[in-house]
Amino acid sequence: RPVMSNGAGTEQRNHCPNCLSSLHVDNEPGDRQANCGGIMDPVAVWVRKGGEWAIIHRCRRCGALSSNRIAADDNPMKLMSIAMKPVADPPFPLDKIEEMTALMAGDGQLKF
Repeated sequence: RPVMSNGAGTEQRNHCPNCLSSLHVDNEPGDRQANCGGIMDPVAVWVRKGGEWAIIHRCRRCGALSSNRIAADDNPMKLMSIAMKPVADPPFPLDKIEEMTALMAGDGQLKF
């Protein structure tokens, strides 16, 4: 899709508002000095001081990481799916939560 700065809430657009992907064109924000040109995949979100969200991108070609502010017209469902990925796919089996809680000196029982 065409990527425009209109609707972004800023004059600069550094990623697609639909898929949130970017291109690896900068070494430092705005310098356009990177020779890589690889696709930067959105892999995580984080919250900056003051509550502003930012997207962590990783380059498919060289593995470089970068952080970019979200834009006003970014796809909210894509942002939430990236934010929820660690909860939906934790690095341990979910059926082991009670056992792990007991090992950490809890009683292992889930209380609702």
